[in-house]
Amino acid sequence: MDLSPIIISLKTATFSIIITFFLGVAAAQFVFHLKSKTMKTILDGLFTLPLVLPPTVAGFFLLYIFGMRRPIGKFLIEYFAVKIAFSWGATVLAAVVISFPLMYRSARGAFEQVNPDVLSAGRTLGMSEWNIFWKVQMPIAWPGVISGAVLAFARGLGEFGATAMIAGNIRGKTRTLPLAVYSAVASGKMDDAGQYVVILVGISFIVVVCMNYFSMEKKG
Repeated sequence: MDLSPIIISLKTATFSIIITFFLGVAAAQFVFHLKSKTMKTILDGLFTLPLVLPPTVAGFFLLYIFGMRRPIGKFLIEYFAVKIAFSWGATVLAAVVISFPLMYRSARGAFEQVNPDVLSAGRTLGMSEWNIFWKVQMPIAWPGVISGAVLAFARGLGEFGATAMIAGNIRGKTRTLPLAVYSAVASGKMDDAGQYVVILVGISFIVVVCMNYFSMEKKG
């Protein structure tokens, strides 16, 4: 069995969750504090869109934006020598885009559960919004936020459609575990496919256990 898909998937999921975590928390905090309900609705729909779109459609948009012959893709190559499409970075990009809505919605839901009086008390004591966020809001919302991060990590690890579109299925470079399962089945290597599936199922089970743990911690 080729171990490179395991390494690539774990590396992709790790890098993507770091990016997704901070982007999701920042977006959730921004939308949470918006006063306009119209803007909240529009941004919430925009941030959640990748969750309801077929992954191949999201991958098409990424390829359309970052393709080597597209304006942004050309600009990155010509001025920064950075190639996005069909590179390992594309697997991270796909994982971030697809897993972002889960992180965003979990973080926003956790923030909305925080008692507004607690935040007001912090302002009354003269705390800055930055300190209120890190010392009051985040500790209270932490179980919900970290639960979303675990879920987003698993989603990034299992991403298939968008990754296939923007990163391709290059062995040893962009072939993640889901792509390895597909390739093994397509080439008739059912034993290899079964081993990859066992690994994915094992990771998924661990994710479910972690989700249940943080959910119970949140209720407690």
